[in-house]
Amino acid sequence: MDLLFSVLRLLVSIFLAFAAGKLISKLKLPAILGWLIAGMVIGPHGLDLLNEAVLESGWFDVTERILESVFGLMIGTELIWRQMKKAGPRILVTTITESLGTFVVVSLVFGVLFACTGVPVYLAFVFGGIALATAPAPSLSVVRDLKTDGPVTKTLIPMAALDDLVGALVFFVVMGLVSAQVSAVGIPLPAVMLLVFLPVVLGGVTGAAAGLLMRRVRSRAGVLAVMGSMLLLTAGLGFFINSLLPVPVLNFMLIGMAYSTAFSNLIDTEKLYGMMEVVNPAIGFAMIVVILNLGAPLDYHLIFGAGIYTAVYILARAVGKYSGAYLGAAVTHAPATVRRYLGLTLLPHSGVSLVFTGIAVSVLQNAAPESASMLQGTIAAAAVINEVIAVFAAKKGFEWAGELHKAEGGLTA
Repeated sequence: MDLLFSVLRLLVSIFLAFAAGKLISKLKLPAILGWLIAGMVIGPHGLDLLNEAVLESGWFDVTERILESVFGLMIGTELIWRQMKKAGPRILVTTITESLGTFVVVSLVFGVLFACTGVPVYLAFVFGGIALATAPAPSLSVVRDLKTDGPVTKTLIPMAALDDLVGALVFFVVMGLVSAQVSAVGIPLPAVMLLVFLPVVLGGVTGAAAGLLMRRVRSRAGVLAVMGSMLLLTAGLGFFINSLLPVPVLNFMLIGMAYSTAFSNLIDTEKLYGMMEVVNPAIGFAMIVVILNLGAPLDYHLIFGAGIYTAVYILARAVGKYSGAYLGAAVTHAPATVRRYLGLTLLPHSGVSLVFTGIAVSVLQNAAPESASMLQGTIAAAAVINEVIAVFAAKKGFEWAGELHKAEGGLTA
């Protein structure tokens, strides 16, 4: 009976978020803003409809992670090698400059601030490592909701996958060094590499197998059956691997990206488009649940208690993302719109940042509890404030780039 009531709570929450998104859309704003606000209002810190009992339940965790994998299909099916190879170096360079640029700016700003206030300077690098993370879901929701297409959109979509790789690599290296300093047990480098690249390898292998099977199937129903069953198998393997880790940190959206990238490059375009016409509604549903899961844990009361560290973090991260993206786009001679507006689409942050924060706090809480508390409070408040700002910024970035309502169909051209 408790399970039934929990499922009903989730279904009602999804309906309310959907309605909020439709209402926000009437104001010519991205629907995701409605989903995010709805999540905060009906979450544990608001009306408690989507309460902690639901959010922390095993069945919800499994469901949400599978839906993260489904959401990853939206990105992976755009990463067609024959289309990407023309801009490949540009995307790689820009991803590295915006990621490392963010790390350098945030670490430097907090390093100076902490040196002046007596806070351990190593904590500045933890802030920098967390700041790298870009949550692709909000910006990609804007892409899908407002049907954007053009140079900024085409650069952002593949960057969403690469950014997670670079961000995870830098974060785990930083935490390995910090944990070695504050505790007797560090994170071995092989473990770091495994956590970063395992989702890509897992999704790539099963996606390649799925693609080879799809090539032998002629009917759309058969292709969908292969894609869906292999995706569930991939997610199942992800859950199994997570159960073997001390902390379940595998990124299921990245698994879904790698899985769909692999099979998308092995089947013909007509078969891919036919499949996505059917899958797109499922991706839309997955997006709502993923964004609800981002919004519900956020305590909007933190907005009123946000301090100087939160303001500094939001501003330093925004400067790092924007300047790093601008530098990479300029060096690679990207179109002017990419140089000017790509950085605005990279500001969403909360999902991955909260996961990274949880890992960092678990490392620091015994050896440096004051640092852990400061880190947790700052990032939590920044997640609430930044996410609302970031959705507006992403929408404006696409608007100023002239890419709103330019796409036709489910995939960008």
